[in-house]
Amino acid sequence: MQDIYDYIDANADEYIRDLQTFVRQPSISAQHIGLRECADLVLRMMHADGLDAHLHELDGGPPVIVGHMTTPQSSRTMLCYSHYDVQPPEPLDAWTHGGPWSAEIVDGVMYGRGCSDNKSGVLAFNKAAKAFLQVRGELPVNLKFIIECEEEIGSVHLGPWVERNTDLLAADGMHCLDGPVDTSTGLPDIDLGLKSVLFVELIARGANADIHSLNFPLLPAPAWDLVRALNTIMDENRRVLIDGWYDGLYELQDEDHEQLADKIQRVDLDDMRREWGIDQFALGRDGIEALKARAFEPTANIAGLVAGYTGPGSKTIVPNEARAKMDFRLIPNLDPQAAMQKLRDHLDKHGFGHIEARFEATAEPPYKISVKEPMAQAVIAAATKLYGQPPIVNGVSAEGTILKHVWIPCVLTGFASAGANLHAPDENISIESYVRGIKYAATIMQEFGQAAS
Repeated sequence: MQDIYDYIDANADEYIRDLQTFVRQPSISAQHIGLRECADLVLRMMHADGLDAHLHELDGGPPVIVGHMTTPQSSRTMLCYSHYDVQPPEPLDAWTHGGPWSAEIVDGVMYGRGCSDNKSGVLAFNKAAKAFLQVRGELPVNLKFIIECEEEIGSVHLGPWVERNTDLLAADGMHCLDGPVDTSTGLPDIDLGLKSVLFVELIARGANADIHSLNFPLLPAPAWDLVRALNTIMDENRRVLIDGWYDGLYELQDEDHEQLADKIQRVDLDDMRREWGIDQFALGRDGIEALKARAFEPTANIAGLVAGYTGPGSKTIVPNEARAKMDFRLIPNLDPQAAMQKLRDHLDKHGFGHIEARFEATAEPPYKISVKEPMAQAVIAAATKLYGQPPIVNGVSAEGTILKHVWIPCVLTGFASAGANLHAPDENISIESYVRGIKYAATIMQEFGQAAS
């Protein structure tokens, strides 16, 4: 791989300029800002790099970019999944270094929304493929690309398109470069599964307007109703109380226990606590039990609560509405569609039939693959060669819409710096990590192609 690595190093300035251009184009799926402009930019960049790429329109959503490049060097096809949409940048006043779209570089670190999640991942695939074409004249493996536009909001419009275009996406393995390295070791995390994320907004309503709180004894109290309803969903030990929620729960296999045992020997959980600014994990968890809970435990998180007046001073009202945004993470064997009905039935059973449960999107299914899969082995081998040590292998992580319609063994990994502030102000990536990430993508392509030859 040295010829490829040398080419990547020699052209690093180009890659940095392209990432800056990419980050400076807003592409916020939750706010419908800049998505088509960003898709056009990705298309132009891929064509400039000599890569096959076409826009495909989604019903009701912005386009995806799809490409397919073949080689006689391998019988295997690898699908490179990435996304060009980003999280909202708020709160804007918490950004430094020029703000969320500056792509400013300070002391070898680039700052801007999407520079880690996932615009550097998009370009890592593209620039790795370009390196092979420029240096060797051909790829080491057949490549397919899909770069979607709504990953950050649950791939709302992707599913129907995938269902109609399974042949375009069929492959022997799929992976995504989305996220940072392990905080403690600086090595890539290798995730062999995905928790499904079920988003729901609970809405409690009362009078037809906010009413003077003098009248509280006679009025519905949506805020209190919502608080009481939330209190029935999870207990103080973080156990979800919805009937049948744990039915069919995935049982850990020997390889899962082996991966947990290996990880606890190699990571320092204090680094994670320091990064998050906490003294201890929830429920006093530590050691292997903390790792097991993070990877394999279903969750019921309240992401936001809004009701009534929250400004300065006081306002004597009974709010006419209260809302809570939640995300439930479902591990393999927990079906999202069944979970939606179980939540609805739970609210009805506990006297909260009047509370609306608004599901924001159809959740992708959770999944799990074996460490023995060729795609998993290729990523692990590539990480070991490039980073000098075996990576941290996790059983289940936090891209499933595609897998719902066309099954491909899928691995999630990443290369962004620890402390990259994904989904937060001052999202960043070190230039060193970015250039190494391109080499990582190239090495995975080489390893998967060799495994198939």
